[in-house]
Amino acid sequence: MKDDTRSPPIEETARTRSPWRAQLSLRFARRADATLLVERRHEGPLVVQKSLHPEGPDVCQAVVVHPPGGIAGGDLLAIDVEVGERAHAQLVTPGAAKWYRSGGPAANQEVRLRARAGAFLEWLPHESIVFDGARARTSIRVELEDDAVAIVWDVVSLGRVAAGERFARGELAQRVEVVRDGALLWVERGLITGASTMLSALPGLAGRAAFGTMLFCAPAIDPRWLAIAREVGSDIASGDCAVTHVPGVMIARCRSASAQAAHEWFRDLWAALRAHVIGRDAVRPRLWQT
Repeated sequence: MKDDTRSPPIEETARTRSPWRAQLSLRFARRADATLLVERRHEGPLVVQKSLHPEGPDVCQAVVVHPPGGIAGGDLLAIDVEVGERAHAQLVTPGAAKWYRSGGPAANQEVRLRARAGAFLEWLPHESIVFDGARARTSIRVELEDDAVAIVWDVVSLGRVAAGERFARGELAQRVEVVRDGALLWVERGLITGASTMLSALPGLAGRAAFGTMLFCAPAIDPRWLAIAREVGSDIASGDCAVTHVPGVMIARCRSASAQAAHEWFRDLWAALRAHVIGRDAVRPRLWQT
């Protein structure tokens, strides 16, 4: 996916329009031998145009579309997904989310992913490109019931790398939570400010422009999964990566020179581990080829 190298006058636009308030609620259910999108509600510019079954009836794929393409100061995007018992939903996006610079309020995106007993949920979006001067707030909450399984990732590019832009102003705040049967398994908060020492420090991003986190959430983490993940690659292009785990969550992290490099590693991990984690061979979504 190429970075958008154009620089629209976002700060001026933010002063002349009302912020977007967009909500999308999706519910998937198992019907006989198929997973179907049985409920779809939306307000504002956040939609699913259609559901697909590229792997057959068992897996329902939904493409989440934000037609404006960019998220400006004051915008709020809320996505709520529920996967019913024994259903399998895979959610992807057609392109990168662009977080525009803001001289005023922050922009927010809240994602809530719920999987009932026996369900499989995959949240596999393209990256977020955080423009220099953006003020972004993101949260992902994964709620699992009984033996449900989820694979979730989040990739961020700080600045439009293809245009030579760096993240010299603004801030990005992130929160990720994983809950099973009401018990908190994993929580992480992060705050990155433009031109901060964290961007260059070795314990931080070490000068890399992109980073990402991938979570494999299951009732128990098989030690073989870590061995497989570590065999996928010990590093990625112009960066590095690592895999670890806590009870119920395996965490893969990377930092790299570009979001594309991070995505390539995550997609390779997904391909190597999907059959082990959710019992289905990897079939790469066609949108990953764009």
